[in-house]
Amino acid sequence: MRVDPSNPKDENRDRFVLSKGHASAGLYATLAERGFIPVEDLKGFRKLDSYLQGHPDMKKIAGVDMTTGSLGQGLSTANGMALSAKLDKKDFRVYCALGDGEIQEGEVWEAAMSAGHYKLDNLCVIVDNNNLQIDGTVDKVMSPYPIVEKFKSFGFHTIEIDGHDFEQIIKAFDEAKTVKGKPTAIIAKTVKGKGVSFMENQGSWHGKAPNEEELAQAMKDLM
Repeated sequence: MRVDPSNPKDENRDRFVLSKGHASAGLYATLAERGFIPVEDLKGFRKLDSYLQGHPDMKKIAGVDMTTGSLGQGLSTANGMALSAKLDKKDFRVYCALGDGEIQEGEVWEAAMSAGHYKLDNLCVIVDNNNLQIDGTVDKVMSPYPIVEKFKSFGFHTIEIDGHDFEQIIKAFDEAKTVKGKPTAIIAKTVKGKGVSFMENQGSWHGKAPNEEELAQAMKDLM
């Protein structure tokens, strides 16, 4: 993305909307690596005196373009950013990450219809397709499948990837930049808790922290 930590509100910057705001830990770590926030501050994640809340807050965190957490709303916001770029004749791009459980929300598909209608080729949606949500597997709770075909029906260019393969990820984003006249949806097949033996594909880890023993095992698995 075209961003500058020394000027986080640059009007020509690319924008990112983490619609699945509960994945804030990953966003904060990325912002720290990129220089938007101090790495040391990550230790305060979700603590009462920390600005790094469980969901990202654009008023408190440099590099956060939209406050999120109430699921289903991110794509509508991203649409507005992308459409404003078109109207103002600016060339920044807008990225929006959605959860596959989140796309059970009707607003997502209203927004998808709008994005296709306005031919927002400066918009790229990423769907984290791990098939798990708090109440169980996505296909059993309220199936959004077939995801690819649904985005195609709303006028999106679609790309299917292994969401853990960095070569495929980079290639998909490069391809999205070449698409003209329609938005792009990257459907990333992922495994929740990938790489941690006791977390992989376990919905129970959706919102809890490991204890000291589990942390040690997780770090061993990931080394």
